[in-house]
Amino acid sequence: MRNMARLTLAVLLTLVLVPQTFVSAQDTTHTGWKKSIIIDLTTTQTAYSDSWIGGEAGSVNWVSNLNAFAEKKLSPKVDFRTTLRLSFGQTLTQDAETKDWSKPKKSTDLIDWENIARFLVNAYVDPYAAFRVEGRFLDASIAAKKLYLTPLKFTESVGLAHRFHERDKDQITSRLGVAVKQTLKKMVTGYDPILDEYMTDDSTLIDAGLESVTDANLTLNERLSYTGKLTVYKAFIFSGKDDVLGTPYEDNWKAIDINWENMVSASISKIVTVNFYTQFLYDKQESRKGRVKETVGIGLVYKMM
Repeated sequence: MRNMARLTLAVLLTLVLVPQTFVSAQDTTHTGWKKSIIIDLTTTQTAYSDSWIGGEAGSVNWVSNLNAFAEKKLSPKVDFRTTLRLSFGQTLTQDAETKDWSKPKKSTDLIDWENIARFLVNAYVDPYAAFRVEGRFLDASIAAKKLYLTPLKFTESVGLAHRFHERDKDQITSRLGVAVKQTLKKMVTGYDPILDEYMTDDSTLIDAGLESVTDANLTLNERLSYTGKLTVYKAFIFSGKDDVLGTPYEDNWKAIDINWENMVSASISKIVTVNFYTQFLYDKQESRKGRVKETVGIGLVYKMM
Protein backbone atom coordinates (compact mmCIF):
# COMPACT_ATOMS: atom_id res chain seq x y z
CA MET A 1 0.00 0.00 0.00
CA ARG A 2 2.85 2.39 0.72
CA ASN A 3 4.30 1.75 -2.73
CA MET A 4 0.89 2.32 -4.30
CA ALA A 5 0.47 5.61 -2.44
CA ARG A 6 3.96 6.73 -3.43
CA LEU A 7 3.35 5.91 -7.08
CA THR A 8 -0.03 7.64 -7.06
CA LEU A 9 1.60 10.74 -5.59
CA ALA A 10 4.29 10.61 -8.28
CA VAL A 11 1.64 10.49 -11.01
CA LEU A 12 -0.15 13.49 -9.52
CA LEU A 13 3.10 15.43 -9.28
CA THR A 14 3.81 14.58 -12.92
CA LEU A 15 0.45 15.95 -14.03
CA VAL A 16 0.96 19.11 -12.01
CA LEU A 17 4.62 19.81 -12.77
CA VAL A 18 4.69 19.13 -16.53
CA PRO A 19 2.58 22.19 -17.43
CA GLN A 20 4.38 24.36 -14.90
CA THR A 21 7.76 23.35 -16.30
CA PHE A 22 6.94 24.50 -19.80
CA VAL A 23 5.05 27.59 -18.66
CA SER A 24 8.14 28.72 -16.80
CA ALA A 25 10.18 27.93 -19.90
CA GLN A 26 8.09 30.47 -21.81
CA ASP A 27 8.19 33.12 -19.07
CA THR A 28 10.24 36.02 -20.37
CA THR A 29 11.30 36.92 -16.85
CA HIS A 30 13.51 33.83 -16.86
CA THR A 31 16.44 34.37 -19.19
CA GLY A 32 18.74 31.76 -20.62
CA TRP A 33 16.20 29.03 -21.37
CA LYS A 34 16.86 26.81 -24.36
CA LYS A 35 13.45 25.50 -25.35
CA SER A 36 11.49 23.83 -28.11
CA ILE A 37 7.97 22.45 -28.54
CA ILE A 38 7.10 20.69 -31.81
CA ILE A 39 3.74 19.10 -32.59
CA ASP A 40 3.18 17.05 -35.74
CA LEU A 41 0.32 15.09 -37.27
CA THR A 42 0.76 12.39 -39.89
CA THR A 43 -2.16 10.72 -41.65
CA THR A 44 -2.88 8.56 -44.71
CA GLN A 45 -6.26 7.42 -46.02
CA THR A 46 -7.63 5.19 -48.79
CA ALA A 47 -11.22 3.96 -49.28
CA TYR A 48 -13.17 1.89 -51.81
CA SER A 49 -16.87 1.78 -52.62
CA ASP A 50 -19.04 -1.36 -52.25
CA SER A 51 -18.92 -1.86 -56.04
CA TRP A 52 -15.13 -1.86 -56.22
CA ILE A 53 -13.56 -5.10 -57.46
CA GLY A 54 -9.98 -6.32 -57.31
CA GLY A 55 -9.61 -7.25 -53.63
CA GLU A 56 -8.21 -3.91 -52.43
CA ALA A 57 -9.08 -2.71 -48.95
CA GLY A 58 -9.00 0.82 -47.60
CA SER A 59 -7.23 2.05 -44.50
CA VAL A 60 -6.85 5.13 -42.36
CA ASN A 61 -3.71 5.75 -40.33
CA TRP A 62 -2.97 8.73 -38.12
CA VAL A 63 -0.22 9.53 -35.63
CA SER A 64 0.29 12.65 -33.54
CA ASN A 65 3.54 13.48 -31.74
CA LEU A 66 4.63 16.11 -29.27
CA ASN A 67 8.35 16.63 -28.67
CA ALA A 68 9.42 19.29 -26.19
CA PHE A 69 12.43 20.22 -24.12
CA ALA A 70 13.57 23.06 -21.91
CA GLU A 71 17.04 23.56 -20.44
CA LYS A 72 18.58 26.23 -18.24
CA LYS A 73 21.43 26.76 -15.83
CA LEU A 74 19.49 27.37 -12.64
CA SER A 75 22.72 28.52 -11.03
CA PRO A 76 26.42 28.52 -11.99
CA LYS A 77 26.59 24.99 -10.53
CA VAL A 78 23.26 23.43 -11.59
CA ASP A 79 22.08 22.68 -15.13
CA PHE A 80 18.48 21.45 -15.47
CA ARG A 81 16.95 19.81 -18.55
CA THR A 82 13.43 18.43 -18.99
CA THR A 83 12.15 16.57 -22.05
CA LEU A 84 8.63 15.45 -22.84
CA ARG A 85 7.60 13.05 -25.64
CA LEU A 86 3.99 12.09 -26.26
CA SER A 87 2.76 9.97 -29.17
CA PHE A 88 -0.55 8.37 -30.04
CA GLY A 89 -1.93 6.92 -33.27
CA GLN A 90 -4.62 4.60 -34.58
CA THR A 91 -5.32 2.46 -37.65
CA LEU A 92 -8.67 1.61 -39.24
CA THR A 93 -8.95 -1.03 -41.95
CA GLN A 94 -11.65 -1.79 -44.50
CA ASP A 95 -12.82 -5.34 -45.22
CA ALA A 96 -11.85 -6.32 -48.77
CA GLU A 97 -15.21 -8.01 -49.46
CA THR A 98 -17.86 -6.14 -47.46
CA LYS A 99 -16.02 -2.78 -47.46
CA ASP A 100 -17.07 -2.34 -43.82
CA TRP A 101 -14.67 -0.47 -41.56
CA SER A 102 -13.09 -1.94 -38.44
CA LYS A 103 -12.98 -0.21 -35.09
CA PRO A 104 -9.84 1.92 -34.49
CA LYS A 105 -6.82 -0.06 -33.32
CA LYS A 106 -3.92 1.53 -31.53
CA SER A 107 -0.74 1.75 -33.59
CA THR A 108 1.42 4.12 -31.53
CA ASP A 109 1.34 4.91 -27.82
CA LEU A 110 4.04 6.63 -25.78
CA ILE A 111 4.47 8.75 -22.66
CA ASP A 112 8.05 9.69 -21.82
CA TRP A 113 8.92 12.55 -19.45
CA GLU A 114 12.49 12.93 -18.14
CA ASN A 115 14.13 15.46 -15.84
CA ILE A 116 17.89 15.68 -15.30
CA ALA A 117 19.87 17.95 -13.00
CA ARG A 118 23.64 18.07 -13.57
CA PHE A 119 25.80 19.52 -10.84
CA LEU A 120 28.69 21.31 -12.55
CA VAL A 121 31.98 20.75 -10.73
CA ASN A 122 34.39 21.79 -13.52
CA ALA A 123 35.59 18.21 -13.98
CA TYR A 124 35.43 15.71 -16.85
CA VAL A 125 32.29 14.19 -15.34
CA ASP A 126 29.53 15.87 -13.34
CA PRO A 127 27.24 14.31 -10.74
CA TYR A 128 23.60 14.11 -11.79
CA ALA A 129 20.17 13.18 -10.47
CA ALA A 130 17.34 12.16 -12.80
CA PHE A 131 13.66 11.27 -12.65
CA ARG A 132 11.81 9.66 -15.56
CA VAL A 133 8.23 8.55 -16.19
CA GLU A 134 7.48 6.12 -19.03
CA GLY A 135 4.12 4.67 -19.94
CA ARG A 136 1.19 4.31 -22.28
CA PHE A 137 -2.11 6.14 -22.55
CA LEU A 138 -4.19 3.03 -23.24
CA ASP A 139 -4.07 -0.74 -22.84
CA ALA A 140 -6.60 -2.12 -25.30
CA SER A 141 -5.43 -5.74 -25.30
CA ILE A 142 -8.93 -6.70 -24.11
CA ALA A 143 -11.43 -4.84 -26.28
CA ALA A 144 -14.25 -5.00 -23.73
CA LYS A 145 -12.12 -3.51 -20.93
CA LYS A 146 -9.92 -0.57 -21.79
CA LEU A 147 -7.32 0.37 -19.19
CA TYR A 148 -5.83 3.85 -19.13
CA LEU A 149 -2.35 5.04 -18.10
CA THR A 150 -0.92 1.54 -17.77
CA PRO A 151 1.77 0.45 -17.43
CA LEU A 152 3.63 3.33 -15.81
CA LYS A 153 7.33 3.07 -15.00
CA PHE A 154 9.06 5.48 -12.61
CA THR A 155 12.87 5.63 -12.63
CA GLU A 156 15.04 7.55 -10.18
CA SER A 157 18.78 7.55 -10.84
CA VAL A 158 21.98 9.19 -9.65
CA GLY A 159 25.51 8.97 -11.01
CA LEU A 160 28.03 10.72 -13.23
CA ALA A 161 27.47 12.43 -16.59
CA HIS A 162 29.63 13.96 -19.32
CA ARG A 163 28.53 16.27 -22.13
CA PHE A 164 30.66 15.54 -25.19
CA HIS A 165 29.15 18.21 -27.42
CA GLU A 166 27.09 21.36 -26.88
CA ARG A 167 26.17 24.12 -29.32
CA ASP A 168 22.93 26.07 -29.14
CA LYS A 169 20.20 23.36 -28.89
CA ASP A 170 22.54 20.58 -30.08
CA GLN A 171 24.10 18.27 -27.50
CA ILE A 172 25.51 14.78 -26.91
CA THR A 173 25.46 13.63 -23.29
CA SER A 174 26.21 10.28 -21.67
CA ARG A 175 25.57 9.27 -18.10
CA LEU A 176 26.12 6.20 -15.93
CA GLY A 177 24.49 5.66 -12.58
CA VAL A 178 22.46 3.61 -10.14
CA ALA A 179 18.76 3.43 -10.98
CA VAL A 180 15.68 2.31 -9.06
CA LYS A 181 12.57 1.49 -11.09
CA GLN A 182 8.96 1.03 -10.00
CA THR A 183 6.50 -0.42 -12.53
CA LEU A 184 2.81 0.05 -11.84
CA LYS A 185 0.49 -2.05 -14.02
CA LYS A 186 -3.24 -2.64 -14.11
CA MET A 187 -4.27 -6.15 -15.15
CA VAL A 188 -7.53 -7.85 -16.06
CA THR A 189 -7.82 -10.86 -13.73
CA GLY A 190 -11.16 -12.28 -14.81
CA TYR A 191 -14.81 -11.72 -15.72
CA ASP A 192 -17.75 -11.60 -13.31
CA PRO A 193 -20.90 -12.80 -15.17
CA ILE A 194 -23.18 -11.69 -12.33
CA LEU A 195 -21.93 -8.11 -12.36
CA ASP A 196 -21.25 -8.34 -16.13
CA GLU A 197 -17.87 -6.68 -15.80
CA TYR A 198 -14.18 -7.49 -15.93
CA MET A 199 -12.23 -7.59 -12.69
CA THR A 200 -8.90 -5.78 -12.48
CA ASP A 201 -6.00 -5.68 -10.08
CA ASP A 202 -2.91 -3.51 -9.64
CA SER A 203 0.60 -4.88 -9.45
CA THR A 204 3.79 -3.10 -8.46
CA LEU A 205 7.25 -4.41 -9.30
CA ILE A 206 10.49 -2.82 -8.11
CA ASP A 207 14.00 -3.42 -9.42
CA ALA A 208 17.35 -1.69 -9.09
CA GLY A 209 20.60 -1.80 -11.01
CA LEU A 210 23.03 0.09 -13.25
CA GLU A 211 21.82 2.32 -16.06
CA SER A 212 23.68 3.93 -18.96
CA VAL A 213 21.94 6.58 -21.08
CA THR A 214 23.28 8.50 -24.10
CA ASP A 215 21.23 11.34 -25.61
CA ALA A 216 21.99 13.08 -28.90
CA ASN A 217 20.28 16.06 -30.53
CA LEU A 218 22.05 17.22 -33.68
CA THR A 219 21.28 19.69 -36.47
CA LEU A 220 22.87 18.15 -39.56
CA ASN A 221 21.95 21.09 -41.78
CA GLU A 222 19.21 23.71 -41.99
CA ARG A 223 16.64 21.10 -43.07
CA LEU A 224 17.92 17.88 -41.51
CA SER A 225 18.09 16.93 -37.82
CA TYR A 226 18.82 13.80 -35.79
CA THR A 227 17.57 12.74 -32.37
CA GLY A 228 18.83 9.57 -30.70
CA LYS A 229 18.67 7.86 -27.32
CA LEU A 230 20.45 4.69 -26.21
CA THR A 231 19.47 3.21 -22.84
CA VAL A 232 21.20 0.13 -21.39
CA TYR A 233 20.08 -1.27 -18.04
CA LYS A 234 21.25 -4.20 -15.90
CA ALA A 235 19.12 -5.16 -12.90
CA PHE A 236 20.68 -6.62 -9.76
CA ILE A 237 17.57 -6.59 -7.53
CA PHE A 238 14.02 -7.58 -8.53
CA SER A 239 11.02 -7.73 -6.20
CA GLY A 240 9.22 -10.33 -8.34
CA LYS A 241 12.02 -12.91 -8.50
CA ASP A 242 10.21 -15.31 -6.12
CA ASP A 243 7.19 -15.41 -8.43
CA VAL A 244 9.26 -16.88 -11.27
CA LEU A 245 11.57 -19.05 -9.16
CA GLY A 246 11.77 -22.58 -10.55
CA THR A 247 10.34 -21.62 -13.94
CA PRO A 248 12.23 -21.39 -17.27
CA TYR A 249 11.99 -17.61 -16.90
CA GLU A 250 13.55 -17.26 -13.45
CA ASP A 251 16.75 -15.58 -14.74
CA ASN A 252 15.20 -13.43 -17.46
CA TRP A 253 15.15 -10.34 -15.22
CA LYS A 254 18.95 -10.54 -14.92
CA ALA A 255 19.46 -10.01 -18.67
CA ILE A 256 20.60 -6.60 -19.94
CA ASP A 257 17.79 -4.42 -21.31
CA ILE A 258 18.46 -2.27 -24.40
CA ASN A 259 16.33 0.52 -25.85
CA TRP A 260 17.84 2.31 -28.86
CA GLU A 261 15.80 5.01 -30.59
CA ASN A 262 16.75 7.02 -33.69
CA MET A 263 14.80 9.67 -35.57
CA VAL A 264 15.88 11.64 -38.62
CA SER A 265 13.66 14.61 -39.52
CA ALA A 266 13.76 16.43 -42.85
CA SER A 267 11.92 19.73 -43.23
CA ILE A 268 10.33 20.01 -46.67
CA SER A 269 8.84 23.39 -45.79
CA LYS A 270 7.96 25.35 -42.67
CA ILE A 271 4.92 23.15 -41.98
CA VAL A 272 5.73 19.88 -43.77
CA THR A 273 8.29 17.36 -42.53
CA VAL A 274 9.39 13.80 -43.22
CA ASN A 275 10.29 11.63 -40.21
CA PHE A 276 12.12 8.31 -40.27
CA TYR A 277 12.03 6.57 -36.87
CA THR A 278 13.60 3.28 -35.81
CA GLN A 279 13.61 1.57 -32.42
CA PHE A 280 15.39 -1.56 -31.24
CA LEU A 281 14.15 -3.09 -28.00
CA TYR A 282 15.52 -6.03 -26.05
CA ASP A 283 13.86 -6.98 -22.77
CA LYS A 284 14.07 -10.69 -22.05
CA GLN A 285 11.19 -10.47 -19.59
CA GLU A 286 8.96 -9.36 -22.46
CA SER A 287 10.48 -11.40 -25.32
CA ARG A 288 13.51 -13.60 -25.85
CA LYS A 289 14.07 -11.95 -29.21
CA GLY A 290 14.93 -8.37 -30.03
CA ARG A 291 12.09 -6.22 -31.35
CA VAL A 292 12.38 -3.64 -34.12
CA LYS A 293 9.98 -0.84 -35.00
CA GLU A 294 10.24 1.36 -38.09
CA THR A 295 8.05 4.33 -38.98
CA VAL A 296 8.18 6.63 -42.00
CA GLY A 297 5.78 9.54 -42.04
CA ILE A 298 5.08 12.76 -43.88
CA GLY A 299 3.05 15.20 -41.86
CA LEU A 300 2.19 18.71 -40.78
CA VAL A 301 4.38 20.30 -38.11
CA TYR A 302 3.70 23.20 -35.76
CA LYS A 303 6.72 24.65 -33.98
CA MET A 304 5.59 26.60 -30.94
CA MET A 305 9.10 27.83 -30.12
